[in-house]
Amino acid sequence: MPGPFELTISRVRAFAVAGALALASTSLAAPAFARGPENIADVAEKVIDAVVNISTSQNVAARGGERGGVMPQLPPDSPFQDFFDEFFKNRRGGEGGPRGGNSGPRRVNSLGSGFIIDTAGMVVTNNHVIADADEINIILNDGTKIPAEIVGRDKKTDLALLKFKPPEKPLVAVKFGNSDSVRIGEWVVAIGNPFSLGGTVTAGIVSARNRDIGGQYDAYIQTDAAINRGNSGGPLFNLNGDVIGVNTAIFSPTGGSVGIGFAVPSNIVTGVIDQLRQFGEARRGWLGVRIQEVTDEIAESLSIKPARGALIAGIDDKGPAKPAGIESGDVIVKFDGKDIKTMKDLPRVVADTPIGKEVDVVVIRKGKEQTRKVTLGRLEDDEKAKEASLKVPAPAEEKTVSQKALGLDLAALSPALRSRYKVKDSVKGVVITSIEGSRDAADKRLSAGDVIMEVAQEAVTNVADIKKRVDQLKKDGKKSALLTVSNPDGEVRFVTLSVQ
Repeated sequence: MPGPFELTISRVRAFAVAGALALASTSLAAPAFARGPENIADVAEKVIDAVVNISTSQNVAARGGERGGVMPQLPPDSPFQDFFDEFFKNRRGGEGGPRGGNSGPRRVNSLGSGFIIDTAGMVVTNNHVIADADEINIILNDGTKIPAEIVGRDKKTDLALLKFKPPEKPLVAVKFGNSDSVRIGEWVVAIGNPFSLGGTVTAGIVSARNRDIGGQYDAYIQTDAAINRGNSGGPLFNLNGDVIGVNTAIFSPTGGSVGIGFAVPSNIVTGVIDQLRQFGEARRGWLGVRIQEVTDEIAESLSIKPARGALIAGIDDKGPAKPAGIESGDVIVKFDGKDIKTMKDLPRVVADTPIGKEVDVVVIRKGKEQTRKVTLGRLEDDEKAKEASLKVPAPAEEKTVSQKALGLDLAALSPALRSRYKVKDSVKGVVITSIEGSRDAADKRLSAGDVIMEVAQEAVTNVADIKKRVDQLKKDGKKSALLTVSNPDGEVRFVTLSVQ
């Protein structure tokens, strides 16, 4: 009969065996989709020949101080002389350059990815893959290398269209799918050229949609499919083998994949690529407004429930919005039949609308909806649907007689104050002379020299006007006051401050 210790061991072994059997049976019973869809291999086999590697090269002027550019000074007859001669010869791509001096221009190569959308030899990739390249080559999946030229490119969406002469062997092209129908959690397949390894297939799911990572037209698909350096410009497929995105960026503290990659949605790509193909450039609609976000406080002040839309902070005198009757303070909630849920929606929708098209623009003005008809202009490279400026002018050091309201030191905009703060003649209202002690104002980036033009969308010319409007807002049960504020240069934005 076993002792207590031996019995304990036996029980542990028994439980271990039982646990192993349970895990084994669970593993055997696990459905196939727990390991990923079985048709990933079918998708990869179907489309991989349409995915290409893109090789670029350019001449870069070497700098004397750059790594590998300067021969160390060695004593005469040093035993290391031959070693360093050979080392720097290899680094410079051959002979050339005086010892210890600049090596002169050198050839730099880089690799990215792309995909064929037309068997006539049309390839989509990222603009940053081919930017500044002197020479571009397409490398097909079978290793065939063919020179390519740029048809057009668009920096704003980081897309480019290339063309190459097709070989005798028939090409495989892929088609775009509808990225608007992509669901979070849906399986996707990425194919590209990571770290110059050649055609590589990875799979994952759609982690999020409409990700904004800092660009004006950002609406990225986020995926956890492994995307690494060299994958840029490659396609992101759904399980039908349709391209739903162009892999463009990753978030990574190390430079490698950590499961956070971003792809430009196909519905953005198709519009840009069609224009690059037709015009060699992207042509976007232009409304001619400066906009800012409708915060919860601003929405409450404007009686907009729920908070939505894009608040017009300024109108371009030469833009299409002005003759259409759109005004500063309007909130655009619908454009050409499309809902504008956030400020970021408006630039995307306007840019995608054909130039010269007359569209209905629904605005909320003083709590009521109005519809305006606007004929869109063309966005030039130096123009964009601007966000309201948040530049903070330097505070003035001089003191002045002022009154308190909304936690601010305020004064009527006299000629002396206009001169002190360099306020343009076109700016009318009450000037802020100090925000000391007002954390709310500091958080909203108000500063001395800013001018309050309106309170609750009514013009003010002195401090008494502001106090009167604030008192009325308190009686109406409002928690905050909506201020129309201009900086000294005349750039207008909207700010809410507590009336408590």
